[in-house]
Amino acid sequence: MDDTLARLPDAFSGKTVLVLGDVMLDRFVYGAVDRISPEAPVAVIAIERETTMLGGAGNVARNVAALGGRAVLAGLIGDDDAGRAVAALVEREPGLESALAVDPDRRTTEKTRYVAASHQMLRADREDRHPADQALVLAVFEAVLPSADVVVLSDYAKGVLTPQVLAAAIAAARAAGKPVIVDPKSRDLARYDGATVIKPNRREAAEATGVAGADDEAAEAAGEAILAAAPNLSAALVTRGAAGMTLSQRGAAHVHLPASALEVFDVSGAGDTVAATLALSLAAGADLPAAARLANAAAGLVVAKLGTDVVTAAELKAVLAGAHGDPGQEKIANRARMLEIVAGWRARGLSVGFTNGCFDLLHPGHVSLLAQAKAACDRLVLGLNTDASVQRLKGPTRPVQKEDARAAVLASLSAVDLVTLFDEETPLDLITAIKPDVLVKGADYTVETVVGSDVVLANGGRVVLADLKAGQSTTALIARANS
Repeated sequence: MDDTLARLPDAFSGKTVLVLGDVMLDRFVYGAVDRISPEAPVAVIAIERETTMLGGAGNVARNVAALGGRAVLAGLIGDDDAGRAVAALVEREPGLESALAVDPDRRTTEKTRYVAASHQMLRADREDRHPADQALVLAVFEAVLPSADVVVLSDYAKGVLTPQVLAAAIAAARAAGKPVIVDPKSRDLARYDGATVIKPNRREAAEATGVAGADDEAAEAAGEAILAAAPNLSAALVTRGAAGMTLSQRGAAHVHLPASALEVFDVSGAGDTVAATLALSLAAGADLPAAARLANAAAGLVVAKLGTDVVTAAELKAVLAGAHGDPGQEKIANRARMLEIVAGWRARGLSVGFTNGCFDLLHPGHVSLLAQAKAACDRLVLGLNTDASVQRLKGPTRPVQKEDARAAVLASLSAVDLVTLFDEETPLDLITAIKPDVLVKGADYTVETVVGSDVVLANGGRVVLADLKAGQSTTALIARANS
């Protein structure tokens, strides 16, 4: 990636993306299954906890905000509990503003997923699919359009983006000189005619065009068919999963972008990340090929690294600038960002472990402890004492390595999924905030003497005492070095 592209995320700040579409509430219900119902041959799930997240067009807006832009979310919610939950989530999200109208005759779309042992057992949907009040939708859209730099139309086929609403919104945006990105669900791609770029995935493109196949030639043929179906559409970006993306523009050669992810944990929400990155890139002045390359890099991050469904501008810049030489840097997060990431993990049913320490000079004892901690959970958060905290605990000659260096070394280890620093003498506040499923310390402690064990046990978690390697001590290493 060239330096110009690497600097592009700096220009996201201050750019406004108007997201119009189907706004949803994603609800996740977690529990345990250990028996079959006597009433019918179905599993019985003992519910343990629930979480909620913005879904549909709301997740696109959330991605815009995470990348440093200003997101305005326009659409409809019902006069119901799910609608009020959506409004509360929007209000709490930094960088996200509401242009949501309440339609008392319409139910808020709500998807409830039941998860046990990290596996989704059932999804239950509450929704209305009939055409929405078009005048109401367009009124909220037109009210906020002047403040936007770019528009995203996020279509989940729930009735908000009717053909009439699409035509009016695209025409209004074009008249105002605003680029329009469409994430489609309809097989009739002509209904999106006039947009700047349409972004179907490979399955959606195949269903709309009849062109199937996983190779570059099939992607090119699908792109050409999309442009033929919508003569006023400027470009099509077909996302192809592990095969990357293909950009088809009128009068230009096709551009194939290989997938950038080295490892794929979860593709959920990747399309929303692509739409948000495309929008901000165009708002920042990038041309379509550059915007597509940036969106491809963002997609590689969101499926491959932190286990959440958003990326930040800083993370994107690090990858674009060739920060692969410091691969752990993206795993170092402040407390607020760490809690966002942990919430994303939990939304996918992953168990979260926690351990902590000074880790001044990394030795085999540390490596063994971290390996045992990682084996006890799906994702491991490491709480690292700051330099000031280490000094209070160990004396004025410690730490030997500064906190940035210690964090970088630990984040580079495959056993560690996230590093966050804490300044207190104990990690109790951190543990209380995270509420880990598993708390790990060395076997030189007892369960009762591990800081935060009462918090974890009270929340239904467990404490693991890891075996220690004999003769391994940072203090002893420093003493030998000094002698």
